[in-house]
Amino acid sequence: MSGRRGITVLGSTGSIGINTLDVIARHPDRFRVIALSANTQVEQFFQQCLEFKPRYAALPSQSGAAELQKKIRAAGLMTEVLTGESALEDIAALPDIDCVMAAIVGAAGLKPTMAAVRAGKTVLLANKESLVMSGALFMQAVKQHGATLLPIDSEHNAIFQALPRDHSSGLTRAGVTRILLTASGGPFRGVPVERLAQVTPDEACAHPNWVMGRKISVDSATMMNKGLEVIEAHWLFDAAPDVIDIVVHPQSVIHSMVAFSDGSVIAQLGNPDMRTPIAYGLGFPDRIEAGVAPLDLTQIARLEFEPLDRQRFPCVNLAYQAMRAGGSAPTILNAANEMAVAAFLDRKIGFTDIATLITEAMERADISAVSSLDDVFDADRHARVLAQELVTKCMARS
Repeated sequence: MSGRRGITVLGSTGSIGINTLDVIARHPDRFRVIALSANTQVEQFFQQCLEFKPRYAALPSQSGAAELQKKIRAAGLMTEVLTGESALEDIAALPDIDCVMAAIVGAAGLKPTMAAVRAGKTVLLANKESLVMSGALFMQAVKQHGATLLPIDSEHNAIFQALPRDHSSGLTRAGVTRILLTASGGPFRGVPVERLAQVTPDEACAHPNWVMGRKISVDSATMMNKGLEVIEAHWLFDAAPDVIDIVVHPQSVIHSMVAFSDGSVIAQLGNPDMRTPIAYGLGFPDRIEAGVAPLDLTQIARLEFEPLDRQRFPCVNLAYQAMRAGGSAPTILNAANEMAVAAFLDRKIGFTDIATLITEAMERADISAVSSLDDVFDADRHARVLAQELVTKCMARS
């Protein structure tokens, strides 16, 4: 292997970012961190700068950047601190960057991820919202600019591993009949439906298998995360909506499966540790050590499966509806969900209000064609205004 690969990690203080840096640290001969970005965790971000000594460190707020700059100078680091709207896009498209980990949660990750694609980088996609919001535009840009797109969500990474390498010529031609996304069922799989209205943010964030940020943990609890993954799979693998199914698998050992026309089903298994798909993406096409404990099936003993209860998890149906509607519908879905989840985490609305609010937003918003990122962000902005109005009305009713 000639030289070390230059890496940018977008969202380095989040769960995916931390795990990415953990894998990178295990392979100093393979990777060098050139740029990092974070949101608000200045002290944690500074510690990452101390360890990895990136050339650039980007923060969105002027005050956060100023605070980090003082720490950087005091430590004698040569890291240049960047801020402003274009900083993330700049560090995603640097000439000596080979690979960009796109791990910013939510709509905020779309612009820098797209910048990496347009610069022809290898993009490790952990920001599913980029594809949810702008699927056709995003995939068109990947082809146009010769970018390499590797999925990092454990489910999509599993599908990517299970599919034949020539699947880009069409799933039917490759003999694929179903894509089976597995779901743990989250913390409320067995909770009586009538109690869901009373669950707290802390209960919703207590995922039984995965350690994740609060927003994505709530998405897992409502199963909106799985709905967004269905839309992501649709674009990543050019899969028709009817080809993509969800199977509840509480152990989170099988991360997803692909069914073929000859009756075969190929599954990717592993312990529930995000370092596995991250290492797969970083090392691709090589396999590299990730620090993950070996899977011992005799210890697990049982692998269980059950159908998805769509009455308990209405957000999944909303995602399928948005995917089939196309245009700006998935953007509206995502924006309303982000606003509803934020309101729930702030204890302004109840857990079951999340799906109700998204339903109302999708019914009231105008679905339009999307031909540019400006169209995407216009739809996102209008949906957020509408969702905020609905949050206020919900609070007034309670």
